[in-house]
Amino acid sequence: MGLARKRRDGEQAGARPPLHILTYNVHKGYCTGNRRFMLDAMRERIAQTGADIVFLQEIHGYAEKSARKRRRASYPEQPHFEYLADQAWPHYAYGCNAIYRKGDHGNAILSMHPFTRWENIDIALFPRSSRSILHGVIDIPGYEAPLHTLCVHLGLLERERRAQMRTLVERIEEHVPRDEPMIIAGDFNDWRMQAERHLKAELGLTELFVQLTGRHARTFPVWAPVFPVDRIYYRGLEPVSCQCLGDGHWRELSDHAALFGVLR
Repeated sequence: MGLARKRRDGEQAGARPPLHILTYNVHKGYCTGNRRFMLDAMRERIAQTGADIVFLQEIHGYAEKSARKRRRASYPEQPHFEYLADQAWPHYAYGCNAIYRKGDHGNAILSMHPFTRWENIDIALFPRSSRSILHGVIDIPGYEAPLHTLCVHLGLLERERRAQMRTLVERIEEHVPRDEPMIIAGDFNDWRMQAERHLKAELGLTELFVQLTGRHARTFPVWAPVFPVDRIYYRGLEPVSCQCLGDGHWRELSDHAALFGVLR
């Protein structure tokens, strides 16, 4: 399954296991410019990371197959988040953001461990800019408290993001106890670095790459990354390592780089 899975095999029995995390805006399964449908290759690369929990943005639920898509052997019949989960992640949650005539897309969380509950919170300000927060609570073996996972995809306009950040902060203050661990990951579209003020000052969250490397990872556009829009924030966990996956085969997939992290 890849390096992360091999490391896990050597961990001591009975020890509290580290969590291997991946967040990825999959661009509805297409490469940059929508030239090629790459979901099959994305599934292979994501599985190779050995991630315990995968946060996905811009992933299709239902997508009607056109005649051209039906000719593609790699275009799945089932919801795309189920296709990515396949046999690697037996548990998943999907939150629909945008519904249109030929399908829908949104956020998804894939997990090796079961959800006790999950909820999708609509944070859209405009009809044509559908956004949501997918909040799942997961039982992790060896952990005394449940893990809160929030997959986010915020708006392109600063006015949107300010309102959406307020909703995110309120959601956490009302539904996530301070003594329970939490991970927030996704596409924040926050190139002006405004999210930090809310998440760090008001909620005590830390961004993984900032903590371990001193700065946010630049993830967009993947061929020449300038904007640090994708993030992994955490609370109640200890950072171990992080990696931005945007080179080699990853560069041929979505228009975003993926972020991989290990927390315990």
